[in-house]
Amino acid sequence: MPGLLEVNHLSISFFTPRGEVEAVRDVSFSLNAGEVLAVVGESGCGKSVLCKGIMKLLPPIARIKSGSICINGTDITGYGERDMQRLRGKLFSMVFQDPMSVLNPTMTIGAQIGEAVKVHQPRIAKKELTEKVIGFMELVGIDKPEERMKMYPHQFSGGMRQRSVMATALAGNPKILFADEPTTALDVTIQAQILDLLRDVQKKLGTATVFVSHDLGVVARVADRVAVMYAGKIVETGTVEEVYYDPRHPYTWGLMRALPAFSKGQDYLYAIPGMLPTLIDPPKGDAFACRNEYALAIDYREEPPLFPITDTHYAATWLLDKRAPRITAPVRRWKDE
Repeated sequence: MPGLLEVNHLSISFFTPRGEVEAVRDVSFSLNAGEVLAVVGESGCGKSVLCKGIMKLLPPIARIKSGSICINGTDITGYGERDMQRLRGKLFSMVFQDPMSVLNPTMTIGAQIGEAVKVHQPRIAKKELTEKVIGFMELVGIDKPEERMKMYPHQFSGGMRQRSVMATALAGNPKILFADEPTTALDVTIQAQILDLLRDVQKKLGTATVFVSHDLGVVARVADRVAVMYAGKIVETGTVEEVYYDPRHPYTWGLMRALPAFSKGQDYLYAIPGMLPTLIDPPKGDAFACRNEYALAIDYREEPPLFPITDTHYAATWLLDKRAPRITAPVRRWKDE
């Protein structure tokens, strides 16, 4: 049975004066109703481009080169802007990283949430609209909504602004919510509150969520499944338990080792050596090979396929080939602890 969202072999490129940037390369994944899929990886790996590409929110220099995007079995890959406007907000919506770049500083919070409601219910009565705005503000945990709906974004704290953006994103009752690093600009305490709020809202409304983050520690709090991206590709995917307690890709090992919890008792915090390769001219073979201390000769020649580990757990590394040497994962001792 197909999922709510099916992405198959999607490739997205930016055509710049310096050349073609292959930002998303042959990505496939599915998302079921009511599920939270976390997409993780370091900055520049293609996480945000993937989400914005699905919603067709990319600039004119970007183009979907190949692949398909299906919602409830309907292929929307070729949809134009007019068709996409009918889907945004109602079928899927997005919570962005910086709420101040989304909120209009000249409009009250209530007016902005109300505007999102009226896009899909243009004939709604004023009293009903006010009730809906108050309801969405209560849903995202904004106290005293009758008073605060009359306030402006600059009168809210960072956490309250992010709650307001969430209320606006949920105003059309979307089936899919893309959360693009919604906690990055917040302090740790507020981060936890927003993460718990996302999970609560997802459970109440049954909204499927794609949660984008570079922080594996954050992801563990909200996700059902995890997709690890590197250099525009998904290199490992599985349930939270599989990826956290039995990671198989060396890049996932590096991300796990970089967590402070893994470095307890050590003199320094681990960092993955090197930098992401340029996607104007992606390297031959495995893009992670030049940063991988366990790289094999074949990694520099051929790109690894996604090897199945279980029915839900896959990793794209030649270390899973039957002919490869057996290597003990450097994060296994954290698992054992």
